[in-house]
Amino acid sequence: MQNTRETTNSLLFLAPFLILFAIFLIFPIGYSFYLSFFGSPRDFSLANLEYVGFANYSNLLGFSVGPTGISLNDPAFWWSLGVTLLYGGLSIPLGITASLALALLLHNKLAGKDFFRSAFFLPNVLDMLVVGVIWGLIYAPKYGALAQVMNFFLGPDQFFNTTGLLANPYTAMPAVVLAMVLKGAGFGMILFLAALQNIPDAVYEAADIDGATHWEQFWHITLPLLRPILFFMVVTGIIGSLNAFTEIYAMTAGGPQVVVAGETLGSTSVVGYYLYKQFEAGRYGYAAAISYVLLALTLMLTFLQQRLFAGKKN
Repeated sequence: MQNTRETTNSLLFLAPFLILFAIFLIFPIGYSFYLSFFGSPRDFSLANLEYVGFANYSNLLGFSVGPTGISLNDPAFWWSLGVTLLYGGLSIPLGITASLALALLLHNKLAGKDFFRSAFFLPNVLDMLVVGVIWGLIYAPKYGALAQVMNFFLGPDQFFNTTGLLANPYTAMPAVVLAMVLKGAGFGMILFLAALQNIPDAVYEAADIDGATHWEQFWHITLPLLRPILFFMVVTGIIGSLNAFTEIYAMTAGGPQVVVAGETLGSTSVVGYYLYKQFEAGRYGYAAAISYVLLALTLMLTFLQQRLFAGKKN
C-alpha cells in the first residue's frame, strides 16, 4: 500500500513534465512517421494529403535502370549524404584533436589556466546561429576581418579580398568546419579534463620508474583511459553531423553551387539542410521520410561504433 502511494505521488510530480514530453516530443515523432507515408499537398497545408505508402522512401533510396545505365531517383539526396560524410570526416577528428590538445595543455600547472579554461569554453554557450553569422562576417571578402588581416600582410590583390572562403566550393566546407571546431572545442576540453583528473598519479609514477617516455605514457596509459570520452565524442559528432543545419544556413545557405554529372548541387548542402529545403518547398512527407532515414543511419553508425570500441576494449 505504501509503495502504491509513493508511486502515485511520484507520477503526480512527474505529470507536468510527462505531459509536455508527450505533446512536444512523442507526438511529433509519431506524427512525422505517419506523415512520411503521404505525398505533398497542393496548398502547403496538412489537410489534403494523399497516401502514397512507401513511395517517399523508394524515391529517396531507389534507382532506375535505363539505356544510359543506372540513375538514382534523387541524386541530390545522395550528394548531401556525401557532403555530410565530408563534414563529419573533417569536423570529428579535428574537434577531438583540438579538445584533447587543449585539455592536455590546461591540465598542467599553467599560470592562469582557470581563465583560459573559461575563455575556451565560452564560445560553446553561444547560439549556433549567432556564431555562424559572426563567422560569416569574419570570412566576408574585402571588408571581413580575415580579409583585412590578409590585406595588411599580403596586400589588397589576393584571394581573401576578392572571393572569400565561403564563396569558393573548395574552401567553403573547410571554413565552416574550422568555425565549428573552434566553437565546440571547449566542450570537449571540459570532458577530457574531467577524465584526466580521474587518472591516478601513481600510474604515471610507475611508468616513469619503468622508463616509459612521455609519448609511451600518453599512448598506453592516457589514451586508453580516455576511451569512454572518445566514444562519446565520436557518437555525438556523428549525430551532430547528420543534424547539421544552422551553421550551413547561417554561413553558406548550402552553396556555393557546383555542377556534378549535369546536376547543380550545393557544395555545403549537408543532408540536414537538404531536409529543410524539402520542408520549405512543402514536401512534408518527403522531408519526414528523410528524417527517418537519418534516424536509421544514426542508430546503425552508433551501433557500429559501440561494437568497434567494445572490440578494442576486449
